[in-house]
Amino acid sequence: MSIPLKEIEDFSGNVYQMTCAAIKEADILSQPGCGGEEIEKKNEKIVSVVLEKAVHDEIKYQPAEQ
Repeated sequence: MSIPLKEIEDFSGNVYQMTCAAIKEADILSQPGCGGEEIEKKNEKIVSVVLEKAVHDEIKYQPAEQ
């Protein structure tokens, strides 16, 4: 799986929030025992999988109050 560039270009939501959600999810999955190993066993990349999920609104993100 490669980075879904066309879907990112066509994304109509808040790109900043989608990026923050993807970064946090990729960080979580890259930790030992949190699911990243299964992704890599399928010969996929964590960032590509997370971006695909973020574009399809499969990751919920709540921005911190400032």
